[in-house]
Amino acid sequence: MALQEKRAITDGRLLVKSLIVLGLVIIGFTLHTQLHVDPSIVALIGALVMVLVTGVDINEVIAEVEWPTLVFFAGLFIMVGGLVHTGVIETIGQWAIGAVGHDYFTAATALLFGSAALGAFFDNIPYAATMAPIVEVLVNEGVDPRSGEFLWWAFALGADFGGNGTAVAASANVVGIGLAARSGHRISFWHFTRYGIITTVFSTVIAWVYVWLRYFVLVV
Repeated sequence: MALQEKRAITDGRLLVKSLIVLGLVIIGFTLHTQLHVDPSIVALIGALVMVLVTGVDINEVIAEVEWPTLVFFAGLFIMVGGLVHTGVIETIGQWAIGAVGHDYFTAATALLFGSAALGAFFDNIPYAATMAPIVEVLVNEGVDPRSGEFLWWAFALGADFGGNGTAVAASANVVGIGLAARSGHRISFWHFTRYGIITTVFSTVIAWVYVWLRYFVLVV
């Protein structure tokens, strides 16, 4: 039976209030730099306003929070922070610079496929935050003024498509699997990965062809 959208809305006034709060939160995300407020604070304020607007029991709200997901990412960020603090990431960056030198095609290729591979097994958000300084070093060391553009594109495309590879590769994957399990549809790590890896391989190859044509073949 087809879904009746109007029947799914049980409280029209609450829907309007929710959309207003959502709009304000999005504006806060957009202007957080100018407002000097972290996006996390904006999100928490929006959540608090929604609790006050709806009048729901705070205990029910706390029970609905995806605590396993939050603990998982807390541990992941702690691990990545430890690698940065101990100098492991900096060592990898210096090794990468010494390995590729001024061979920009090799650098772009390694960055694209390397980001896709690593991003598939480490959440792409902390991975991108960790690798960005390394990419910046590669760009600053380059003598080709165009290197900044295609190296950043290779990095962004690889990290993004790598997020499709495994269940832990992106925040959306973890949250989606958690919500599916709560609804009675369990998706195992390997079941997700079986399809995710195929998607990542094809999309990354297409991205590599684009970077190769755009910056190394069709050079104006």
